[in-house]
Amino acid sequence: MIRKPIITILGHVDHGKTRLLDTIRNTTVIDREAGAITQAIGASIVPEETIQRICGKLLDSLGIKLIIPGLLFVDTPGHEAFTNLRKRGGNLADIAVVVIDINEGLKPQTEEAIQILKKYKTPFIIALNKIDLCGGWVKREGGLLAQLNAQTDQTQQALDMKLYEVVGKLAELGFESDRFDRVSDHTKQIALVPISAKFNIGIPELLMVLTGLVQKFLAKKLEVEVKGPAKGTILEVKDEKGLGITLDAIIYEGTLDVGDIIVIGNIGEPIVTKVKALFIPEPLKEMRDTKGKFVSVKHLTAAIGVKVAAQDIDNVVAGMPIHEATEDTLEQVKKDVQQEIEEVLIETDKEGIVVKADTLGSLEALLTLLHQKNIPIKRATIGKISKKDIMDAQANCDSRPEFGAIVGFNVGLDKEADVCEVKIFNDKVIYKLIEDFEKWFEARKKALETAGFDTLTPVCKMQIMPNHIFRRNNPAVVGMDILAGKARTGMRLMKDDGKHVTHIKSMELEKKSVKEVEAGKQLAVSLPGITIGRQLNEGDVLYTFMAESEFLALKKFKKCLSKDMISVMKDIADIMRKENPTWGL
Repeated sequence: MIRKPIITILGHVDHGKTRLLDTIRNTTVIDREAGAITQAIGASIVPEETIQRICGKLLDSLGIKLIIPGLLFVDTPGHEAFTNLRKRGGNLADIAVVVIDINEGLKPQTEEAIQILKKYKTPFIIALNKIDLCGGWVKREGGLLAQLNAQTDQTQQALDMKLYEVVGKLAELGFESDRFDRVSDHTKQIALVPISAKFNIGIPELLMVLTGLVQKFLAKKLEVEVKGPAKGTILEVKDEKGLGITLDAIIYEGTLDVGDIIVIGNIGEPIVTKVKALFIPEPLKEMRDTKGKFVSVKHLTAAIGVKVAAQDIDNVVAGMPIHEATEDTLEQVKKDVQQEIEEVLIETDKEGIVVKADTLGSLEALLTLLHQKNIPIKRATIGKISKKDIMDAQANCDSRPEFGAIVGFNVGLDKEADVCEVKIFNDKVIYKLIEDFEKWFEARKKALETAGFDTLTPVCKMQIMPNHIFRRNNPAVVGMDILAGKARTGMRLMKDDGKHVTHIKSMELEKKSVKEVEAGKQLAVSLPGITIGRQLNEGDVLYTFMAESEFLALKKFKKCLSKDMISVMKDIADIMRKENPTWGL
């Protein structure tokens, strides 16, 4: 039989993911969300009848006959990394809808989401939301294309400009794309559907494209063996009044019955229990919706969102696999489930940060994003930040201080854990967590790379300005043009013959005493021990005089040196090598 396709809705915060599902479901989940941002993973069943009601005429006009029994939408929380609702060897979704505010375009987090979909080879379409806010849009009668054609030329041009900005960004990510009615080959191009979730514009066209693609390209993937053992993923663990601890899960394969043995992944030994009861939400209701009603069932078939009641599930965490077993297959299923978990958890002796998350799915998403940014990871696991985690991170502080950090997604800190020198990042918003860590990591690396640089003698090239001799000696005070590098009080100076002639006693810029000044400035410089007209003259070019050891020490900080400083170092080396060919090598 053909199962419902699993569809993931993803996109940047506030681009309209939940509003889109609300419009399809004709519910008000978004109005009860904190800040109108989805805070928990949920799922909704859109039955075949609803698809037929919303876009039946469009399907008929294209000769598309429904063969799927409906759609199963998974609404991801705040950040797109949670598209990584896990299934061994890939993504849980059969197809995804990426929601983009057409007025804001692709955000960095949206690009990351598309990269995750690309990695798992998950097909997707794009809903360009909020067209009602673009270029003087006026709502007209009829379907999406009729409304687009009825807009003013100016509005149509504004919409096309925004749409092709998205097309351009997608091309940079390696995808061809175009507006859905202009796509000639869906195997090579991503369909972009302009919509307004708020005003229910373009929703029939979006569902039509989605349904058409699923039935044309994914039909074989949706064929399931009705008698096969169930496999699924835990979305949430809840304490339900009257039921106790329950599991919200997506069953993506096989069938499940009350009384079946199930094996649930765990950090230690897998949990083995039996299904006490199964509940599914009413059609068009959302599993998180506290006002929604659940229907008790004895038997269900993939794909479906289900609430599972069972014993001994108090310690289950979200993101874990759930597999059906029999007495004969129990040991093998336990091994399979445990291996699936170990593929995600990381524990090595190599250098890197410590990573913690509240669920297996969020841990996998976090690791994916950190790996994309080439952040090394020493240990990754689920649960609160523990004393052992602190010790592991602390061990890095002496040898590699930039790895002395713990990145935690939505986790607490054990009372026994003493933070010490370890830097802890902990947030409930995954993209903010990554951004905050990246800023600290780069700043920390730069600080370590430049540690000691400021104590070294800088290099400088300067010229005594003609007609700017304020005192000829005792000490000489001249106008100096800093040509390149950086001048500092106390710096020894030489001419292009390599002989030390004087040093900078003091500097005055705009009648204020300064200790250091960079290229491009002209100022008064006090030079003791010389007389202008004898050792030095107007127009003379001077360089930093430095010992070879100082020069070699400065070379180690090449990353910290500007182009003009590197040029001055080359000049100094050329001068000194006239007498010593190996100087500074």
